[in-house]
Amino acid sequence: MFLHRLRAGLALGLLIAAGPVAAQQLDDRQLITSLSQLSEAAPAIDVALLIEEANANVGKGVASQPNWSQLTHLAQLLVEIDFENDSVAIEPESYRTVGLIADALHHPNLMFYKFLVVGHTSSTGDAKHNLKLSQERADAIREALTTTFAVPPDRLYAVGVGQEMPVDAANPKAAANRRVQLINLGRAK
Repeated sequence: MFLHRLRAGLALGLLIAAGPVAAQQLDDRQLITSLSQLSEAAPAIDVALLIEEANANVGKGVASQPNWSQLTHLAQLLVEIDFENDSVAIEPESYRTVGLIADALHHPNLMFYKFLVVGHTSSTGDAKHNLKLSQERADAIREALTTTFAVPPDRLYAVGVGQEMPVDAANPKAAANRRVQLINLGRAK
């Protein structure tokens, strides 16, 4: 029961909208507002420990892991960014979304913060492959933001969790589970 409530709480914490925000619905004001809502000082998040927990819990979920559970209290947003099938190549129509993210990260309200880019997949395919693919996709978004859109690389961290944190747990193969999550980790030092 506790795990079910924790997952439900995490899902609610992860969702700013009813699901991933589609590119045509996304605007920079929505990004800035969602990502700048810090209710308290952000806990210290060790990205290496997040990766370690994700790798150690393939097929078991990561939401209840100590470091992942800390993320529920942070400002965050889910966005839909489409990739070519089983690839890290960002679909051309999703570059608008990546550009909007970059614009928001350059905004004065957010420019002094660091962010975690979390890649997610559906449960189609092998769990280990999905974990690797989600990490590569999170890395691809980070790379696009830092190279194409000049977001300072020391403000962005990338982590993949594969299929371990579905938004639609009742339908793990659903497209809604393939998404990117942005989490405000607090002020950059």
